[in-house]
Amino acid sequence: MSVNTQSLLPTLSLRTKLVLTYLGVALGAILVLAIVVSLAVQNYFDSTQKELLRENALYQAGQIEHLYSVNGDSWGNFSPTRIQTGDPVLLIVTDTSAQQLLCSQPAFITLGSCNDDTLTQALAQSLQGQEIIGHLQGSTDDASAFSGLYISLPLRLRGQPNGAIIGAMLLAQPEQYPEGFSPNAFLGNVNQSILITGLVVGLIVILFSMVLARRFIRPLESLTVAAEQMKQGDYAKRVNPPKSKDELGRLAVSFNAMADTIESDVNELRRQEQLRRDLLANIVHDLATPLTAIQGFSEALADDVISDREARQETAQLIGREVQRLRRLVGDMQQMTSLELGRVQLDLAPLDLHTLADETVAVILPECEQAGIAIHNEIPSSTPLVLADSDRITQVLLNLLDNARRHTPAGGTLTLKATSQGNKVIVRVSDTGSGIAPDDLPYIFERFYKADRARTTGSATGSGLGLSIVKAIITAHGGTISAESVVGQGTEIVFSLPVA
Repeated sequence: MSVNTQSLLPTLSLRTKLVLTYLGVALGAILVLAIVVSLAVQNYFDSTQKELLRENALYQAGQIEHLYSVNGDSWGNFSPTRIQTGDPVLLIVTDTSAQQLLCSQPAFITLGSCNDDTLTQALAQSLQGQEIIGHLQGSTDDASAFSGLYISLPLRLRGQPNGAIIGAMLLAQPEQYPEGFSPNAFLGNVNQSILITGLVVGLIVILFSMVLARRFIRPLESLTVAAEQMKQGDYAKRVNPPKSKDELGRLAVSFNAMADTIESDVNELRRQEQLRRDLLANIVHDLATPLTAIQGFSEALADDVISDREARQETAQLIGREVQRLRRLVGDMQQMTSLELGRVQLDLAPLDLHTLADETVAVILPECEQAGIAIHNEIPSSTPLVLADSDRITQVLLNLLDNARRHTPAGGTLTLKATSQGNKVIVRVSDTGSGIAPDDLPYIFERFYKADRARTTGSATGSGLGLSIVKAIITAHGGTISAESVVGQGTEIVFSLPVA
């Protein structure tokens, strides 16, 4: 049964893949290194063995050539017992006619015959002046059969390199000794050491790769868990960034930043959705109240419930006022929508705020006098001109002053002030009214928001869009608007306009 590795690999965890990858690379490197080291040791050992064998052979050849010279340049009195071989080696000496003068071999090996064809051929070539190095492989059936390196050298008269050839010598070193050093055993020990070292290194690599993979995967696991929880709606979930500043650390930081953005966007969407619901509820409420009154008065007139002429005329006037109220509400909503969508074209021109404030105060002054409220224009005539739409800024001032008037008791004061700050003119509209509670203050510029505690004085008949329209107009001019208030002491609305 065959296993499809391509289908199996995707099912493995990332940690397992990393461990297998590290292990594969490490074991591959270890295998290549072991082969290279083994071959290098083998080559170095072989070359060293050949070099040692050659040096030993040259030494033995020097002894034999010296004995030949001492014997009067004759093999007649040649005594093999005077040859000191030292190591248990195979030594064969022949004269120029290829007749063996000496065949000495260790007792623990058997050569079979000193006239071995391989050795005889090597000696014959040495008689021709050649130096022969080779390897003799013994019989596989006989463990004691000779196997090992051999070297064959020509013997020369008086040891001179270019002297006449007086014979040949063959020196062979066995590969296996009964005790002590053995070339094959040495190489086997080297290879065994390499194998054991490779296994130990492989085990260390496995442990190290598991630790390293765990270190790499832990941040990814945290990111995965956090992503899963965010998918389930827990947008407050964050990950602890690792101490390292590598790609994983930057990924964790980026994930937390992304989570912050998503949480903020989701909260804003929820807030906008709640505002939309509140807006619809307020629109329905503000439309239903006048419509209910209109319906009731109309039915009363149609059914002749009200028969008195003056009462009928008064009822008709009430219906007209409710219709006007509906028109103002719809008009405010249209204006608010147009301002927010940027569909309103502002007629920008240099504008004198001091003069505009005087005109606005003159419009609202009768109502303030009737309510017993003082109003003061303290905007200096030297105030720089602003770049604004005169009609829109008049609407802003009227709206703010009328709102302040409706929430200021008799004996109170409304004040207009302005100061220049850089390329902006800061306008302040303040009153000494009932003030706005701290919980309501952040929301007074939202559509249809009505803070009951801020409207305890006067008739709160506004639509709840006045301050929203004011903010939209100021924003369209490139300015900002804010409010400051202390309950029981009054409120101050502050907005800015660009200098012309």
